[in-house]
Amino acid sequence: MTSVALVRTPLSPLLRLLILTQLAFNIGFFAVLPFLAEHLAEAIGMAGWLVGLVLGLRTFSQQGFFVVGGALADRYGVRPVVLAGCVLRIAGFGWLGYAGETWSVVGAVLLIGFAAALFSPAVESEVARQAVEWEETGGGSRTRVLALFTVAGQVGAFVGPLLGALLLAVDFRVTCLAGAGVFVLVLGGHAWLLPQRIPGRARITQKGGMGTLVHNKPFRALCCAYGAYLLAYNQLYLALPEEVERAAGSQAPLAWLFALSSLLVVSAQLPVTRWAGERLDPRRSMAAGLLLIAVGFTAVAVARPAQLAGTTGLLPATALVVMLTLGQMLIAPVARAWVPDLAEPGRLGLYTGALSSVSGLIVLLGSVATGTLLDTGLPAAVPWLVLAAVPVAAIGLLPRRSSPSRPSRRR
Repeated sequence: MTSVALVRTPLSPLLRLLILTQLAFNIGFFAVLPFLAEHLAEAIGMAGWLVGLVLGLRTFSQQGFFVVGGALADRYGVRPVVLAGCVLRIAGFGWLGYAGETWSVVGAVLLIGFAAALFSPAVESEVARQAVEWEETGGGSRTRVLALFTVAGQVGAFVGPLLGALLLAVDFRVTCLAGAGVFVLVLGGHAWLLPQRIPGRARITQKGGMGTLVHNKPFRALCCAYGAYLLAYNQLYLALPEEVERAAGSQAPLAWLFALSSLLVVSAQLPVTRWAGERLDPRRSMAAGLLLIAVGFTAVAVARPAQLAGTTGLLPATALVVMLTLGQMLIAPVARAWVPDLAEPGRLGLYTGALSSVSGLIVLLGSVATGTLLDTGLPAAVPWLVLAAVPVAAIGLLPRRSSPSRPSRRR
């Protein structure tokens, strides 16, 4: 699907490389991450709250430091930041494969997260910048380019868990080393193909930019709403594995649920983006996505007290995955496409990073709270109802102004 869309869409060679970069990143990442919670709980013996904290730290070290990676990309360019991030990700996966104590696991996941905090905002901000240029030269909607970027990532998210499930039959360490091997290939490919200097991208030599960002009220609102979405989506790695384990007696169906999510994005992201672009402004598109996510959590909450098991018991979890994925398709490309209209000229990397940093902090705090909720012995439906309330509340945080706050050529 991604290769067909790339052929049909007249993108520049750089955009094609960056989109394929996202594909490779996610193959390596998702070969490991979906199985981390079970490894921490079963092999290392961590309590639920500590598993939640470790997963939250991983997300925060990634999302929380995106602002650093974005600022570095603005200052030094895309290539050195991407290559440095790949080196750190290789080291982090290798470390995680051999980590057997809590402090060691925490160090490994922090390194894994910080690696992505370097390469992801560099790639994402350049994709957004190139997408705006593509739109301004008459190529089509920038949201379509960012939707294609999302599709590429989901192809990787589809292949990664299947690869990880196969390798997990041998050992978790083998899975980690395979993930590191993918990033070795990515590092070599980008050292060869990624340009030293990208035409049209001026490096920022002046310090600062944070003051304007902090006082940008519409951008702050977007960050908070996007953070609530990311907290909900992060339950694929925290709450969902527990529900699958309860219903099926093992986490074997988890890889197939991740595959379902990825297949939905691969097959439906571009049509959904086109449909939403013709009918919904950015605020309404994100609001619709948040409502769908709330419906998914509500489905589990309604079914949970019945203690359904087996194939029937997996139906609520499947509904959650479908709703989360549909919500993601409406939210993620639109949020990324919105950022260039709210960003200060020349600071797109900083703003792209800040979007993820704020949401990373929300995920860190929310993951600890979720892990505690799941461990406290509350009535079965309560944690899921709380999770359903989060995206509903986030709708009220969305910026009221759906039209661009500044000309799209200012990036």
